[in-house]
Amino acid sequence: MVELVLRSRRVVLGDGERAAAVAVSGGKVVAVAGYDDVFDTEIDTDLGETALLPGLVDTHVHVNEPGRTEWEGFASATRAAAAGGVTVIVDMPLNSLPPTVDVEALGIKQAAARGQTFVDVGFWGGAIPGNVSKLPALHAAGVFGFKAFLADSGVPEFPPVSAAELREAVSVVPRAQFVVHAEDPDHLGDLPGSATYGEFLASRPVEAEHAAVSTAIDAARQTGGRVHILHLSAATALPLIEAARAEGLRVTAETCPHYLTLDADQIPEGATEFKCCPPIRDAANADLLWRALADGLITCVVSDHSPCTPELKRRDTGDFAAAWGGIASVQLGLPVIWTSARARGYSLADVVDWMARRPADLVGLRDKGRIEVGADADLVAFDPDDTFVVEPARLHHKNPVTPYAGKKLAGVVRTTWLRGHAVTGESARGRFLTRKDA
Repeated sequence: MVELVLRSRRVVLGDGERAAAVAVSGGKVVAVAGYDDVFDTEIDTDLGETALLPGLVDTHVHVNEPGRTEWEGFASATRAAAAGGVTVIVDMPLNSLPPTVDVEALGIKQAAARGQTFVDVGFWGGAIPGNVSKLPALHAAGVFGFKAFLADSGVPEFPPVSAAELREAVSVVPRAQFVVHAEDPDHLGDLPGSATYGEFLASRPVEAEHAAVSTAIDAARQTGGRVHILHLSAATALPLIEAARAEGLRVTAETCPHYLTLDADQIPEGATEFKCCPPIRDAANADLLWRALADGLITCVVSDHSPCTPELKRRDTGDFAAAWGGIASVQLGLPVIWTSARARGYSLADVVDWMARRPADLVGLRDKGRIEVGADADLVAFDPDDTFVVEPARLHHKNPVTPYAGKKLAGVVRTTWLRGHAVTGESARGRFLTRKDA
């Protein structure tokens, strides 16, 4: 007897989409069978034409608790994740207080999160000037790797590292995954007060990403370590990554829904909800990012969910110089990407590959992000043909400010299951995940 059976005419598996029945026991997928196969179970749900996907894995989320919980907290962030079909988030080491730069800080963050996570949660550590001696112990404590900034992070307690400091950090823990915010401070310009979006964009040119990507690649070259470029915005930096991979270096890159779907030329005046770093560029740039994603040069699509309070977005003044930079989209990433992917001729299986399997593989979670025997029964009922209009009041993250407000999107999450249990937002069944070395 199995505990749960979910049937769909559109189950998205590793080899594509087909009709199937997925059987679950003990929180695991125990069979992927024919659509009409019979199981001994008390719960047998036929989803019909509603697709069944693996839960998405979002490896780039800023929860901000403790310390800046008024920006975002674990309960609100993980409710939003589940509502968007995301069953795993990996939390960034900033903007919480203290930042996750040593074992003690990791314990403080886990204590803050305990008992209020509705999806599974992993943690990144941070590499900052002066903490290199603490990285081996933090890695041994189970973080998935280390984040480093090459330019100002926006918060004083998480300063950037130099090129030499990045190389040293990677060399100290060469088995660790290093994820790098790749903007070079020498190529960033100053902003006037009351800056427009055009001025903000001009202050963060593609050359800033080129230089920083080169710095990160050089760290991988000199140490043999693994370096992952976070939230790639400038498509013109892609040849650098392609050459590094041809050289045999362990260099990967991600991008985000906003870089793939939003257009700098269409951002309204004063609409600071569109501010993020690196910035949203033009539609031609997005076309090149899509091509690199399809070709596998860009590894995955993750949210970089980075919310703040509405006041910090400075919508009252529309000042892009003063506004906090960050897009809050953990709940909306799946329909945002599906809407554009479908219009470009990509399949639901492509989207699952980009947003579930590949990010899970990036952090070594081989039992997540896929529907196969032995994997965790993290599943999503997703209606790819239904549509909705984004209403901020219906978003679950703590401060529902979004550049997607009013947009009509395709794809509605009907139910999300975590290890076979439907996530209702009432029972916090999420677990802490730690790195699993091969």
